[in-house]
Amino acid sequence: MITQKLAIGRVAIIGLGGTGAYVLDLVAKTPVKEIHLFDKDVLLTHNAFRGPGAPSLEELRAKPRKVDHLAAIYSKMHRGIVVHPAHVDINNVELLRPMDFAFLCMDDGAAKKLLVQNLEEYGISFVDVGMGIYVGENALGGVLRVTTSTPKQRTHVAARIPLADGNGPNDYSSNIQIADLNALNAALAVIKWKKLFGFYMDFANEHHSTYGIEVQLLTKAEGHT
Repeated sequence: MITQKLAIGRVAIIGLGGTGAYVLDLVAKTPVKEIHLFDKDVLLTHNAFRGPGAPSLEELRAKPRKVDHLAAIYSKMHRGIVVHPAHVDINNVELLRPMDFAFLCMDDGAAKKLLVQNLEEYGISFVDVGMGIYVGENALGGVLRVTTSTPKQRTHVAARIPLADGNGPNDYSSNIQIADLNALNAALAVIKWKKLFGFYMDFANEHHSTYGIEVQLLTKAEGHT
């Protein structure tokens, strides 16, 4: 009975890099009817070190599109995976209108701004994930972020989600051995999604949370009653 709360129509995962691929891994194990994958990029070596699974050298040399590679894997256990080998932009954003929920797992601030504006216009709830990593004292530090937007709570989005490019230094792109952080960011996002649909209890109703690596601290904010 509780699991059936997740048997909603369509979920979009926009961006299939490390975190987005882990979101797919978790959502594919639920009774969602359709999972729509949006990404035009090909699978490269650094993706293998950030996402779930273990692509072979032959698969990496073939450079398949991420959506096709992942769909081939997860279609083995979930029938309703739909691939869109494209980034979402002004020309195809209408594809999101019939979605029941969306996970935003991409870095492009300008593109994300378009998505946020249209998802809000369509009345669709979504979770946006982000990761800021830096090198200090010969080790990595940083913050993972999960920001939720629902029709009941959207006023915080502009302040919480970076909607422009060039938001300061971020060593994420140069440090690929952080699949654990991608997995954690995805898990926090999926847990929040499950809370929104009543699968997990949610007494805090937070719409923004962060995890600080150095201080081992999970914070919450932007709750509503």
